[in-house]
Amino acid sequence: MSGPMFLEPNGAEMDTLMLRLSDIQPPRRRPRWSAGDATLTIRLPWLGPDEEAVSRLAAELADRIGPAVHPYEVAAILEVEGLSASTIRERYGHPDVFSLAAALFELVPRTFPEPPPTADPWRPDTTRCLLRGVLFALPGLAYLLTAPLWNAGEHASALIAAGLVSWAWGQALGHRAHLRLATGRREGGRTLLAGAPTGAVLATAAAAPLADGGPVLLAVAAQSLYLAAAGVLLVLARERLLLAALSPLIAGAVVLPWWEPGGLVGAGLSALALLGTLRATARALGEALTTPAVSGATRPPVLSSLPYGLFGLAAGVLVLLEARQEPYAALVLTVSMGPAEWLLYRYRGLSVAALRAATTPVAFALYSAVILVLCLLGYLLALWLVALLVDVGPAALLSLAAALWIALLLQAFGAAWPAAVVCLTAAGAAGAVTLRDLPPGPAAVLTLCGGAAALLLSVCALWLLGRPARHA
Repeated sequence: MSGPMFLEPNGAEMDTLMLRLSDIQPPRRRPRWSAGDATLTIRLPWLGPDEEAVSRLAAELADRIGPAVHPYEVAAILEVEGLSASTIRERYGHPDVFSLAAALFELVPRTFPEPPPTADPWRPDTTRCLLRGVLFALPGLAYLLTAPLWNAGEHASALIAAGLVSWAWGQALGHRAHLRLATGRREGGRTLLAGAPTGAVLATAAAAPLADGGPVLLAVAAQSLYLAAAGVLLVLARERLLLAALSPLIAGAVVLPWWEPGGLVGAGLSALALLGTLRATARALGEALTTPAVSGATRPPVLSSLPYGLFGLAAGVLVLLEARQEPYAALVLTVSMGPAEWLLYRYRGLSVAALRAATTPVAFALYSAVILVLCLLGYLLALWLVALLVDVGPAALLSLAAALWIALLLQAFGAAWPAAVVCLTAAGAAGAVTLRDLPPGPAAVLTLCGGAAALLLSVCALWLLGRPARHA
């Protein structure tokens, strides 16, 4: 059999071999009736299809026939319904199931219903995001509690140097740990176990030349240890455990408006918080390391985390420069990182919804631009209202917040180098003007640099994230 096989009756093969019985009258058949019919109906197959019966069947099966793209699908539906060949001939007047299926396919208009809605894969955890924002600011309570023991302003350079190294290292380590966590929890735990202590040592060593004595170096080491341990807990999503570890600081800060606990008590509460954080970190890492290892796992290249570390350094410099002008603005910006993370999740979820709704690349690009603008404006509006409450100039705060949020958005989609380069340039320019006391002044240059960075990053985000392939 080398030729094609036709599946429909009366196909092309019947043109070469056909028995014509034009002179033979069709045999008379006994009337048949169906128990499901309201009246006794006699069908004479040679009189043609019963259009009324076929229309009733089309109305009954319209919701299943409408999405069909070929009469064969309708034929399959009829077979599932249990319509036999004799029923099709006698009740509907069609010679076979394919003929009835073709008639039904023509009668019912094509309808293609939307697939049922699926759960948002990027639905944010509101409580967790808000808690992370609070946790970013809570360690600052330790400086308030230990203020009677030393003058932090005289040793700020050592603390700042250690903090910048810790932020940069923590961002790079966090990215690498998340990549390893995608392979397995044990692999991510091993990365954190090796990287967190190294970061604490590097931060302490960077600040050692600036420390005047042992107490300052001890404070720097404690700060570096805490930042390394807290970073581990945040990467492993153990925010509540970190909050519990910081409860001594919270308890000491609550009584400050009515009672001054003293330097020694404040130092003791800070030490308890540090020890609790270290213990919580050891517990979280122990749980991660006890999980089974993944065989054949490959390590990502180290340089892939470099732009994330550079962005952490740039963000730290920009926030510290803002803190020199408006300490409360820096605090607001730090706490707002929690809502900023929530909006990053919302952007991704809304982009997935736009990907389903858009029918052309241009339409999706417009959807993406609208979503980006709405999320950014929502973030800036919330910051503006808070800035009014704490009596902070909003210009520099909003420009820096916009630049940092868009940079984080680009990082979330893997475009880390544009975010790092633009933010580093802005931080370098603002730092040079501030340190050398050049015009137009620290506040104005922060606003200008932050605004320029936000504009460049916005253009980059619209260009890169307006493509459906980035969200698939």
